[in-house]
Amino acid sequence: MVLSLRAAYRERIDRGEIQPDPAQQGAIDALARLESDLNEAGEGSGFPFFRKPKAARGVYLWGPVGRGKSMLMDLFYETAPSHTKRRSHFHAFMAEVHGLIGEWRQGDTAARKRRFGQHKGDDPIGPVAAHLAAEARLFCFDELQVTDIADAMILGRLFEAMFAEGVTLVCTSNRAPDDLYKNGLNRQLFLPFIALIQDKLQVVPVKGPTDYRLDRLRGANLYLTPVDPDNRRQFDRLWTDLLQGAAETEATVEVLGRTLRFPRTAGGMVRAGFGDLCGAMLGPQDYLAIAERFHTVFLEDLPRLTADKRNEARRLVILIDELYEASAKLVALAEAQPEALYVQGDGAFEFERTVSRLEEMRSQSYLEKTRD
Repeated sequence: MVLSLRAAYRERIDRGEIQPDPAQQGAIDALARLESDLNEAGEGSGFPFFRKPKAARGVYLWGPVGRGKSMLMDLFYETAPSHTKRRSHFHAFMAEVHGLIGEWRQGDTAARKRRFGQHKGDDPIGPVAAHLAAEARLFCFDELQVTDIADAMILGRLFEAMFAEGVTLVCTSNRAPDDLYKNGLNRQLFLPFIALIQDKLQVVPVKGPTDYRLDRLRGANLYLTPVDPDNRRQFDRLWTDLLQGAAETEATVEVLGRTLRFPRTAGGMVRAGFGDLCGAMLGPQDYLAIAERFHTVFLEDLPRLTADKRNEARRLVILIDELYEASAKLVALAEAQPEALYVQGDGAFEFERTVSRLEEMRSQSYLEKTRD
C-alpha cells in the first residue's frame, strides 16, 4: 500500500533517516494539499476519458541548498497518486525540449506525425507541449534555474501550453520566482513566465537555518586515502547519509550535442569513478557543465598518476578547477594524498595548483562557501 506524503515523512523520521524540521512544514502542507487535489481529480484511477484534463495548482519550493527541498519533492513523487508522472532535473528537461523543437522544425509531414501525432503549423510549442502531456500528467522538476536566453525565451509559452494540456508541475529551485534569470538578456520578455509561475503554482520558501548537507559534511573526512576497505566504507556511508533515504537515479548532461550519462545521482549530487570522469575523452565544456549541474561530487578510486597518464592528469586539473570555481563540494577516495598524486610528467608543475585546491576543498572554510 502506498503511504500518504505525511505518513511517508513521519516514517522517515521514525527510521532516523531525516530529522523533524519546522522549516519544512510549509512545504509538507503544500504538497499534501496537492496530493489531496490529485486524489479528488481521480488521478489515481487514470486519465479522465470524458472530459478535458485540468491542471491542479502545483507547488514551487525554493530556498538555499541543503534544506531538504529535493528530498521533500522526491517523497511527494513516490507517494503521488498520478499513474503518469515524471521526475527530472530541469536542465535535462530543457535539453529534451530543445531536441523536440528541433525535430518539429526539421521534420517533414511523415516524421512529425510519427513523433507528435500532428504535422501542421510552424510553431513547435503546442505540439511539443501536447507530446509531453501525453507522456505524463505530473512533472516534478529539480533545481529549476534559468541562465540561457534560449530557455528564457520559450519557457513562458511552453509552460502555458503544458498547463492548457492539463499538466501539473512541482518544482524546486534555489531562487524565488522573482529572482529567476536575474539580470539576464532581454529579461523583460521573461517576466510573463514569472507571473505564470506565481499564478499557477503555490510558492513556498524552504529556508530553515539548518543545511543538512553541510551538517553531514562538517567534521567528515572528505579526502579519504588510501583506497582500502575501511575508507571505502566511510565513503559509502557518507554517500548514504547524504541521500537521506532517496533513491539513486541516472542523470544526463547535454554538452555541445553530446550526452554525458551518470548512473548514480540524487538531486544535485553525483557519484562517479575517476575513470569515468578523467579517463574518458572529456574537455573543459564537459567539466563546466558537470560543475554547473552538480553541487556535490563523490569522486571514487582516484589513483596515483604516472608520466604516461598525463592526459588523465590534465583532465583532473580541469575538473578540479571547474568544481572549485563553482564552489562545488568534493568527496574523494584516493590512493594518495594530493601532493603525491602526480609528481612526475608533463604538467606536474602546473598540477601543484590542483594540489592546493584539493587541500582547500576539504577545509571547513571552503565548505561554508555558497554557490551563486
